[in-house]
Amino acid sequence: MLARELDRNPDLLLIGQPTRGVDIGAIEFIHRRLVALRDAGKALLLVSVELDEILALADRILVMHDGRIVGDVPRLAATERTLGLMMAGLPETHT
Repeated sequence: MLARELDRNPDLLLIGQPTRGVDIGAIEFIHRRLVALRDAGKALLLVSVELDEILALADRILVMHDGRIVGDVPRLAATERTLGLMMAGLPETHT
């Protein structure tokens, strides 16, 4: 289904869990295609529980906790720690 939608060269693509249940080769192919669309100026809304996938593909990351958006972070400012704390509903502490 994803391949069909990618072949249509959409201006906007809403994607939920795009690599769930596929092998590593397919994951790499999907990521390359999504990055190509992103780099071509297409709008992608990616929903994923895979933090590595989000960090690899996103320009901007919105974090939800308890049904609300609790964070809006540019990818270059995002760290696993910061995102993890937001996902858990905890404020970032500096140690």
